[in-house]
Amino acid sequence: MKTIINTKYVKNIFATGLMLFAAAGVVAQEEEEKKVSISGSVDAYYQTNLSASDATPQSFGSSFANELGFALGMANIIAAYEGEKTGVVADVVFGPRGDDAVGGYNLNQLYAYWNVSDATTLTMGRFNTYLGYEVISPVANFNYSTSYLFSSGPFSHVGLKADFALSDDFSLMLAIMNVTDTNNNLTGAYSAGAQLGYAGQFLNFYYDGGEALGFEIDYTGGFDLSDEFFLGINAAYADNDGEGFSGVALYPQYATSDDFSIGLRGEYFSVMSDLVEDDPSVLALTLTGSYSVENLIIKPEIRLDSWGSDVEPYFDADGAASKSLSSFLIAAIYSF
Repeated sequence: MKTIINTKYVKNIFATGLMLFAAAGVVAQEEEEKKVSISGSVDAYYQTNLSASDATPQSFGSSFANELGFALGMANIIAAYEGEKTGVVADVVFGPRGDDAVGGYNLNQLYAYWNVSDATTLTMGRFNTYLGYEVISPVANFNYSTSYLFSSGPFSHVGLKADFALSDDFSLMLAIMNVTDTNNNLTGAYSAGAQLGYAGQFLNFYYDGGEALGFEIDYTGGFDLSDEFFLGINAAYADNDGEGFSGVALYPQYATSDDFSIGLRGEYFSVMSDLVEDDPSVLALTLTGSYSVENLIIKPEIRLDSWGSDVEPYFDADGAASKSLSSFLIAAIYSF
């Protein structure tokens, strides 16, 4: 008997198969796309001196936010790919803030990592420093201007680090790196780093044998004193054969609502040097507001720095040398 094939039925099966195959491809593509993420930020600001004329160019001496009038911060784009056990991060920056921070290549960070186990991760490449309370990106800082402790310590490292989750509360990081903020190692000098963490408090170490920073020990942490009130703390000591710095900064921050917070950075910073009789020191007070509208953060800020001893690094309204400088700025930061 001759078998009669229903062509319409076959076409329906074929069409259904194609649809299932296409759907599977879309799902697979979506799962693959989920592994790739793009984020970043842009920022700009306006700054004017309160205790001096804007006609005389001057700044506090800490990093970034050192121009008057309307000025640019930086734009950065962060591309990350996450595999099952491995991944890579590329953080590209442009603008004055980025130029001051990265020292070439327009690369804030560029590293690959391997999650060897649930408790161990190896990272190799260029990554931002583990020392200090503040970071390069203004998105992660409460204050827009930066502290002397941040400005005096490392910005980034190029090398290999291993992170260990010792328990739910304890963590350990060990690293071998080029000398701080060195992309191209022409001297053959290296540095060692370590970090011990417990419940959000971190004790950090850096040593390069006197090649650049020398030795630095740094404590970074903070405490939620209530649902609205947070106190951040940073203290550091660095010495390179008699040259170095020490200081402490407190960061009390109070959230008045979901959209607005106000915070003070109070910092005491001292420069150590065998070349001067009295070690210069500065008291820097920075009051910052932070208002969020969707992904936009607006930060008005008033800062007053006052040096002790005989140090007069600034100019007053009459153009005379002064120990103090105050300014007002308002910054706009957009993250995506």
